[in-house]
Amino acid sequence: MNVIAFASRKGGTGKSTLAAHLAVQATMAHRSVLLIDADPQGSLSLWHEIRAKEQPALRRATRGTQEAVKSAAREGHEWAFIDTPPNLSASVSDAIRLATLVLIPCRASVFDLTAIVETIDLCRKLNRPYSVIFNAVPSKRSDAEAAIVSDARHGLTAIKAPVWSGQITHRSDYCFALGAGAGAREFSATAAEEISRLWSVIERSVKAINEARRSAHSRQASFA
Repeated sequence: MNVIAFASRKGGTGKSTLAAHLAVQATMAHRSVLLIDADPQGSLSLWHEIRAKEQPALRRATRGTQEAVKSAAREGHEWAFIDTPPNLSASVSDAIRLATLVLIPCRASVFDLTAIVETIDLCRKLNRPYSVIFNAVPSKRSDAEAAIVSDARHGLTAIKAPVWSGQITHRSDYCFALGAGAGAREFSATAAEEISRLWSVIERSVKAINEARRSAHSRQASFA
């Protein structure tokens, strides 16, 4: 099973928002997804209640994620998405440790960039693959990203942090969709296109990570 952890020490970066929209995208692409709400604030759970649909499934896990992930695997889910609280608590460390890939949402501001460095350091310490996702950033003009996004991207590249080449633009449709218990794909074609692009990259990245792990395991077995 593939586990995606949404993590950032700073609140308001869009962890719950991305988890919800990506889960709907994956579900509509016929992937079995379990959302794990590990954030005591419960934003993802609130959205799920408004949605009032069985899919994607959701489980609360504010006291630890390991059992929730094990249950997801036993139940046959292909994917588990873990929404974490905005801190570096033990529950966040557990989620990152369990993750196939960690997504770190980030707005293009000095506060966000400073805060996510600690999350990046934790991913590196735990040796987990991760990527920074620019979220809720200004629109592109003539297919060129805003200067503030370009500058932020340059700063992250300077510390050798992997960053998604795309962006999730600041659009009211993302918020309106959540308020209706929907995902971007069910609500807005423009927003759905951005989420679809991100989901495609996630699937490709996870496939590459899994293939690399299998290859490493095979090499180790040959020397056993």
